[in-house]
Amino acid sequence: MINDQLQNRRTIIAIIMSVVIIVYIIRLFSLQILESKYKEGADSNAFLRKTLFPPRGLIYDRNHTLLVYNKPAYDITLIMREIHQLDTLSLCKDLNISKQYFIRRIADIKNRKKNSGYSSYTPQVFMTQLGIEDVATIQQSLYKYPGFYIQNRTLREYAFPNAAHVLGNIGEVSQRRIEMDDYYKSGDYAGRDGIEYTYEKALRGVKGEEILLRDAKGRIKGKYEDGKKDIAPKAGQNLTLTLDIKLQILCEKLMAGKVGSIVAIEPQTGEILVMVSNPAFNPSILVGRQRSKNYMELLNDPTKPLMNRATQALYSPGSSFKTIQALVCQQLGGITEHTIFSCNGPSSSPIKCTHHHGSPVGLLNAIEQSCNPYFWNAFRSTIEKDGYGKKNINFRTNYDKWVEAIKSFGLGEKYTDSDLYEQSRGYIPTQNYYNKVYKAETGWRAITIRSNSIGQGEILATPLQLANSMAAIANYGHYVTPHLLKCDSLKSKVHNTLVDKKYFPVVFEGMSRVFESGTARSSRIEGISMCGKTGTVQNSHGKDHAFFVGFAPRENPQIAIAVVVENAGFGSTYAAPIFSLMVEQYLKGKIERTELMDRVTNTVTNKNVKER
Repeated sequence: MINDQLQNRRTIIAIIMSVVIIVYIIRLFSLQILESKYKEGADSNAFLRKTLFPPRGLIYDRNHTLLVYNKPAYDITLIMREIHQLDTLSLCKDLNISKQYFIRRIADIKNRKKNSGYSSYTPQVFMTQLGIEDVATIQQSLYKYPGFYIQNRTLREYAFPNAAHVLGNIGEVSQRRIEMDDYYKSGDYAGRDGIEYTYEKALRGVKGEEILLRDAKGRIKGKYEDGKKDIAPKAGQNLTLTLDIKLQILCEKLMAGKVGSIVAIEPQTGEILVMVSNPAFNPSILVGRQRSKNYMELLNDPTKPLMNRATQALYSPGSSFKTIQALVCQQLGGITEHTIFSCNGPSSSPIKCTHHHGSPVGLLNAIEQSCNPYFWNAFRSTIEKDGYGKKNINFRTNYDKWVEAIKSFGLGEKYTDSDLYEQSRGYIPTQNYYNKVYKAETGWRAITIRSNSIGQGEILATPLQLANSMAAIANYGHYVTPHLLKCDSLKSKVHNTLVDKKYFPVVFEGMSRVFESGTARSSRIEGISMCGKTGTVQNSHGKDHAFFVGFAPRENPQIAIAVVVENAGFGSTYAAPIFSLMVEQYLKGKIERTELMDRVTNTVTNKNVKER
């Protein structure tokens, strides 16, 4: 009995000792293997690991003109546990910062909500994007501030003060981005929009690392193992864009003092030659220590210079939509090229014409003279060709076919297979939309939505979409997804419209007549046959918007363009001349009509636009 009790005690003691040993083993494993802070602490006593940042890739235009490159910059980093007996006032004086800024910045670094990667053993970014003149003083007196180091970086430099919306800019990464991509640490920079954002992974390169050896007092004694363990950074990939910077600069000049956008596309390839959004800004103002101040100024500007109107602004396309309407109505059997309708000019009903041009009107003259009643009747004949009403399902089917055909020109949807950043989808109203608005399937018909016939009503499009629709017409019924990177794989993304090629010649002829004897005859160019369409779009907030869309030359289209000038009145007054000057520059290589150039450049249609 006694022996049994002793045996039980021995067993219990053995179990307790085993548990204690296992707990110690687990804790030692956790400290040495799992918990990095102890390893970091041990390593930091012997080594200083410095990140080597790679230079970002360079950016060129289609003609190999350098657009974006790099210049040297510096960060001030610190290792918190190495800071002792710091003369804060002296440091602030050398860095040209206030004591309040110093206190706030240290608090932010230690705040794990703002800086989840904080460790007192590893380098933390204190100040960023300093130029050589900013670090000159601190470099000489850095020995007085143990724990503070200078980190080499690069900043973006721009060869031209143009194309800010296309190129984008670089900004400090957010906490969310750090959590999503372990490449980034607090204080790192990445592309925020434009090409810099879309191709961030290609442009950023691969970080390297330099390992420096410390002595017992923490002083740097040189490279660890003579640099054998160092990892060299890998520079980012260089990019060549489809942009023509010479044409881009001209277009930005033409838009001076105006609000609006210009987009130009090479029809055969989908390559974007020009993308202008005005008001614009010099991309260099969003670089360096003044970035935050300048960004807030742009953000608070009521003319919205940060908005890329080319891809984000939504407009009723107005009469520029009539070329697509002409093609779709032919395809769906509402009209033929020989169909005529009457027009009573401004006395026409239910849609008025803007001027007198004779009656009856055929399709060619309707495009040439931008006849509203013709396109209203064509629209009605298309969707109501089988009648309408509750029992006539064909009316609803015909409207759905009309929507589908219109959208096949790249309207009403984002280009999801493109490399363009921040697009608006536009809008082509569906049958379901009107059923909800008018409460019943029989509560609407062609006359209810007649504004759609002339590109107004609920129809909305971006300048990019309008330029792309012109590329689709120039190609006799297909377009390549518009894109900014000069890349063969992007050229293969071909989309076919739902309109047969046989319907395009009459529209080509009508658009050509716009320059020969129609609304844009004052903008024709001697020796170049162009196709285009003016648009004057009603604006409930002020003066009408001026539109012009088209392509040139007619025989072998090399450029398709959309021009939008807000609050500028008739499309023939400013939008058509801008189109014409662009074609002249692109096809002839120079502007010969200098008087027209001066008139357009020096005309201000919006006094609120600031020169930057």
